[in-house]
Amino acid sequence: MTGDGWLILSIVNTPAWPGLMLISLYPGEDYDLDDKTGLGRSFDGIGGISGGGATSRLLVNYVEPYRSQILDYLFKPKFGASLQILKVEIGGDAQTTDGTEPSHMHYEDDDNYFRGYEWWLMREAKKRNPNITLIGLPWAFPGWVGNGENWPYSFPDITASYVLSWILGAKKYHDLDIDYVGIWNERSFNSKYIKLLRYTLDKSGLERVKIIASDNLWEPITSVVIADKELQDAVEILGVHYPGTSTLPVALKTGKKLWSSEDYSTFNDNVGGGCWARILNQNYVNGKMTATISWNLVSSYYEDLPFGREGLMTAKEPWSGNYVVESPIWITAHTTQFTEPGWTYLQTVGHFTHGGSYVALTDERGNLTIITETMTHDHSVCIRPPLPSYDVSTQNATFHLKGTFASISELQVWHSKFDFKTNKTVLFQNLKPIKVTEGSFSIELDVDEVYTFTTVRNGQRGSYPDPPPSAPFPKSYKDDFDVSGNPYFSEAPNFADQTGVFEYFTNRTDPGPHVSTLRQVVTQRPVTWVADADQTISVIGDYQWRDLRVSCDIYMESVHTGGVFIAVRVNKGGGVVRSTRGVFFWVYADGTYKVTNDLNGMTVLAEGLSGTRACVWYTLTLTVEGNYASADLNGYPLWKNAVLWEPQHGWAAIGTSSFELAQFDNFAIEALA
Repeated sequence: MTGDGWLILSIVNTPAWPGLMLISLYPGEDYDLDDKTGLGRSFDGIGGISGGGATSRLLVNYVEPYRSQILDYLFKPKFGASLQILKVEIGGDAQTTDGTEPSHMHYEDDDNYFRGYEWWLMREAKKRNPNITLIGLPWAFPGWVGNGENWPYSFPDITASYVLSWILGAKKYHDLDIDYVGIWNERSFNSKYIKLLRYTLDKSGLERVKIIASDNLWEPITSVVIADKELQDAVEILGVHYPGTSTLPVALKTGKKLWSSEDYSTFNDNVGGGCWARILNQNYVNGKMTATISWNLVSSYYEDLPFGREGLMTAKEPWSGNYVVESPIWITAHTTQFTEPGWTYLQTVGHFTHGGSYVALTDERGNLTIITETMTHDHSVCIRPPLPSYDVSTQNATFHLKGTFASISELQVWHSKFDFKTNKTVLFQNLKPIKVTEGSFSIELDVDEVYTFTTVRNGQRGSYPDPPPSAPFPKSYKDDFDVSGNPYFSEAPNFADQTGVFEYFTNRTDPGPHVSTLRQVVTQRPVTWVADADQTISVIGDYQWRDLRVSCDIYMESVHTGGVFIAVRVNKGGGVVRSTRGVFFWVYADGTYKVTNDLNGMTVLAEGLSGTRACVWYTLTLTVEGNYASADLNGYPLWKNAVLWEPQHGWAAIGTSSFELAQFDNFAIEALA
């Protein structure tokens, strides 16, 4: 070896063929793995986020066995991703990225701990991994928490009590122990609230529930924690979003655990897998962050909503049963299947001389796991923040196991190789063990590879038979909103609420045909960081639908101001829902109707008298073919041949003209082309 680390001639022991010695001309370096000088920080786990918002919405609508298979790939130990952390949204009735999640308290005098799907998801995760860490974070709050303001901290005692009720409800109704709670901090940092929340938790006997702050940037939380002893005592974890694998020196000085409490958010193709591989290692190597949590857990929302397919796997077709185990699942397994929270990083971790990184962890009982990654720049770009340029080249690495690891004679080997040229990517392949000779082993590292070398012997690349093939949303679809299904969920299948919350409702005062309906229940603008629409809306179906007939029975409950709509060709949702366009057929309790080309109702295609009023059931039918739209009210033509040009396709939808109570029943779709 020359003085600059280049091998003129090297003999390399290959893990695929142990004992076979190959001559290599690639550069090489030596790396010590030693616990004699002490250990690094304690590993806290790798996880996923369900929420922020509504990212698991379609998962619950899968039938068995596919729903359980998806859950196994996510949570079952030694099978797939084997996730160690699950972070869920504390629903706040508001749009929080790709949809709304229902609050357990729509109103101040209301509480219901069976709404939504996060309770179910946490139970399923715990069923598979009893040791999984559970985190709750509110991305938004019902309007009453802000007392008329779009801000949750003007009355911090109310906000703290609201969060406390969710934690207590998780235990009382679902036997779920929440381990951590995060702080809503999209716009500003509020230390008074954090202290009050800590006091409120302690007063309720929940000292074990720790606080993560501030789920935003390293500053100002870090400086304030250092300056404020009471806040320092209240905060357990400094959690940041999308840190780019870097940490501020001042954050390290706090002595707090450092987490990337929201990260990834990248399209889950192989470049996304490369992004995930790089940050899982380098969040610790560069930033000393001991947990990394992916937004999001599973891409189980309509792909044409914002940030489509940005989960660890994809499950967006409950109607077909199709799902895809994407590369980030197996990249996660490289760490999670061979470590546990409580293991400890070695101090001897770092970057390879010729690009890439390596970490090593131990359970301090003789087990050792080493994870290496050599992801190139263009094959590991995350959505944020920008990634500075760097170089990676094929290289040889010789690891020297020292200290308590010197006696290790063999390591299990797991390998992933992203192949961007011939598309022959290999993910989480179990190779033959590699021999350790006199405490050392060498490995040739190609670009865009991930290796795990470990003493842990029970890793597994779990598998199920292929799910059904992908299929578009059914062209003919009906839902009478009769409550059914096991487990029970409060939302109708396949509807994705974008503003407001649409829940099953049992009309006990009406024994007639509308005893079970879907009801919009949010009556006050929520406290939110996303610009919710002024109208409520829930979308469904195939975004490519062009010619369509939609019908639905509707019931306005607001006597003077009520208004509802059905719509087709709805072209936007998520955080840009306010600018949604489509064909919207509105009827109002004042006896009028309107046809608009947008959700805001500014572009009017037709309008007139309908004779509609509140507290009466009506059947609306909207038909769009080509550039013409028409509609019926109770089977009679109300208007026809309204001319429209844009948009050319989109979802179907239902909704209301404001935050108001309204009911829907007997929804039906018929795609005409």
